[in-house]
Parts: sequence; C-alpha cells; structure tokens
Amino acid sequence: MKLHEHFKTFLDDHVNLNSTRLGLLEDSIVAIENAVRALAWGPKIISFAPQGSWAHETIIKPQLGQPFDADLLVFVEAKEGWAPKDYVNELATKLGQLSKYEGKIRRYSHCATIEYAGERKIDVAPCVVNRLYAGQYEVCNRNADQFEASAPSAYTEWVKGKNGVAGGNDLKKVTRLLKYMRDIKGNFTCPSFLLTTLMGLQVYESDRDSAQFADVTTTLKTLVGRLDDWLQARPNVPVVPNPKLPQEDQASGWDQTQYGNFRDKVNLYRGWIDDAYAEADRDESIGKWQRVFGDNFAASEAKRAAEQVSEAAITGALVLGNHFQDLVEKVKALGAAAVPAKLRQLPHVRRPTWRKAPEQHAIRVVAELRTGQYGNIVRTIQSAEALQPSYWVRFNASGAHGMPFSADYKVQWRVTNTDRVASRAGALRGEFYPSDTGTSRSERLEYRGVHFVEAFLIRKRDNRLVGQSDPFYVVIE
Repeated sequence: MKLHEHFKTFLDDHVNLNSTRLGLLEDSIVAIENAVRALAWGPKIISFAPQGSWAHETIIKPQLGQPFDADLLVFVEAKEGWAPKDYVNELATKLGQLSKYEGKIRRYSHCATIEYAGERKIDVAPCVVNRLYAGQYEVCNRNADQFEASAPSAYTEWVKGKNGVAGGNDLKKVTRLLKYMRDIKGNFTCPSFLLTTLMGLQVYESDRDSAQFADVTTTLKTLVGRLDDWLQARPNVPVVPNPKLPQEDQASGWDQTQYGNFRDKVNLYRGWIDDAYAEADRDESIGKWQRVFGDNFAASEAKRAAEQVSEAAITGALVLGNHFQDLVEKVKALGAAAVPAKLRQLPHVRRPTWRKAPEQHAIRVVAELRTGQYGNIVRTIQSAEALQPSYWVRFNASGAHGMPFSADYKVQWRVTNTDRVASRAGALRGEFYPSDTGTSRSERLEYRGVHFVEAFLIRKRDNRLVGQSDPFYVVIE
C-alpha cells in the first residue's frame, strides 16, 4: 500500500531538515562568506557555492545528539607560490583568529570546518579555478599536498537534472529516505555522495512521465529495485565514475567486505519495500513499512490501532445483543475463537527481519503460571486463559512433539501488548527479545488486555528463520 499521507508526514517530521535548522544554516553561510571575504586571506576570491547534500537538496535531519553538516565551496584564483596545503591551512588559520570562530575551527584533508557546539558543522573548502587552463577546477588535499581535479557545479547540475526527470522531484525525496534508513539502521556503509550517484544512475531520460515515478512510494520501489538489480549483477566492488569527472572513482573508498554488505542489505530491503508496497491490508502495510523505516513511520496510527482493539472487537457483538466491557470480557465469555484474527497484524507488531530458510520447523509453546520470575509453579496454563495480574508466566519453546532444540539454534520471543491500559503505560511493546535461559522466557502479568507471545527459531550459523510458533494469547483481567 502506498500510504501517501504517511510518507508525507514522515518526511516532514522525521527526515527533512526542518525550517529552523535551514534558517540557521543559511544565516551561518552568509556570515562565513562575509568573514572569508574580509580575511585578506591570500588568493583572490571569485565566488561561493553550496556543495554536497545541501546543494543537491538531499540533506536530512541528523540523528538525536548528532550535528548536521553542509559544504561551502570558495572558488579562488591560483596564488603564485602557494602549494595545495597552503589554501586550506591559511584559511583555517585566519578563520580561527576571528573571535566569533575561536575554538570552533578544525582542519581536515580538504577543508576548514566550523563546528557550532554540536548543532551543525560547515565545511569550507577552497577550489582553485583556471590554474593551468581555462575551465579547470581543483580542490586542495592538504594531507597529500596535491591539487585534485573536481567538477562541483557540473555534478550538482547532473543531480538536479536527474531529479527533474523523476516525477515530482521525487529522486531527492527517495535519496533522503535511504540516507535516513542508513543512519537509523547503522548496518551498512555508503557515503552520501556515492549513494546520490548510485541513485541518479538508476534514472533514465526515457523515464519522463513514466508510471514508475508516479509518486514518492512508487519511485522508491522503482529505484531500489533497479539499484538491487545493478548491484546483483556486480559481485565485486564496481568502479563508479563521477558522471561529470570520469577519472574519479567514487567507490574507491569501499573494500570488498563493505561493498558485499551494502549489496546484501539493499537486496534485503528491496524485498521489504516490495512487500510493504504490495500489501493490501492497511495495518499490515504500516507494520511492514515500519520494518523498513522504523517506529516513527505512521507512529500515531500504529498506536491508535493498538489502543482500539477492544472497540473494534466488540462492535459486532453489540449488534448481536451481547454487551461486553472490552475484549477481555468477550474472550472470557466466548473463548479463544473471540480473539480477532487481525491482532497479529497490528502495525506496532515488529515484523521479522531474518531471511526465511526454505525448510521450516513446527514450534510448540507451553506456559507455566508462577508466583514470581523464579517462583513456584502454580499450574500449566492454556492460550487465551484468563489470568490475574502480578503473577509471572514462563514460556518454553520446543519441537512439535516436545523435543528440545539443539545448540545450533536460538529462540527469539516477540512479546506484544494491546489495548488502552498498556498504551497509557507506554508498554505496547511488540519487539523481539532473547530467551532468558535455553529456549525459555519469563514475563510478568501487568496490564488488562489480550496480549500474545510468539517464538521464532533462528539457525545460528546463517541467522535464518527456520520456524515460528502460533501466538500464545495471554488474557489479563
């Protein structure tokens, strides 16, 4: 399901750099340009230009506690007698002597960076123009003391041109979404400039007005699918030339391990995106999109659906003349058959992230009521049996006939709460948890509602899902 309204809200609230920060950035840039012009720095200044994600409009909101950064190029004429390192070193030295930037200047290989108390960083990079011939652009590598060919303006125009082909400027939105996914998952490496190029390469001139770029969600599906196909055809680290500077290999910083991991993750996420896009059930689709982008996607609707399971479940019963206070009362009166089949499809229920093995094993879950986490056994309990709060339940997973699993496997437990009491306590959960010991896990009975626990069998050697139990419903009065 496309869920246009949720993608728009998600981009606005969690992905895009907000207007306040953009305003701070623009004010800082104006101040920096004025300061650099007044420095009597050395080389003659020609102009300034944004570079990187700021120029490409793919800059995103940083993760909590992290600064956002932007790149500013200062185009200068060559200064006689200066080596490449002099342009960066002199710029950093002179900026650092200004009271407003005292203690904020850091030197890196190609730039002087101004750091604003953990909030934002601005890289100011000298770019020497026409040093050997007209139309030549070179950035300065102070570490190697070398001039390096560059094509900053031409590359920015290439990015903007590709974005103009992709429907309603959706290439830049999709690139932001993928950068956000990279940052929240933290399990693959791809620099922003390389990701921008890889995504741009998947847009063709023939795509103008194509249905494959009809909206943000469809564009996301199209481009990640094409990127996956491109990567799967290249098992080894490919050469990715800068589209406007062919001698520059933008993938040169990848080693085979990093590339192989990126290739594998894109393939995995492509499957998740296709699955979420094709899902016809709204709740299930939201849950599957959360698997891709995390809990912030459609968070309010996911919370509302979890809170309202009683209202949704007892509406039909009221029509039939049965008056139930909530879903707990309905299940107590009518048994396990009264548990809504859609309970497991609630959006806040985490979808499995393990790849599924071809062979699947049956898993059986049995449960004991206990006086405490390590207390005495009261009795064996059944799924959907009404229970009093403050007791503990010990769940154990085994094979279909009660046979234990070998040490080659581990059991992860998905523990999900529902309804208003758990929601008010901030305890809807729905996440995966390891076993306490062996293949068992204990949980305390706390919140009135119909909740459920499931066991997932994972093969350790390849981290594949080889089995999933039916839900064990826990009804707390």
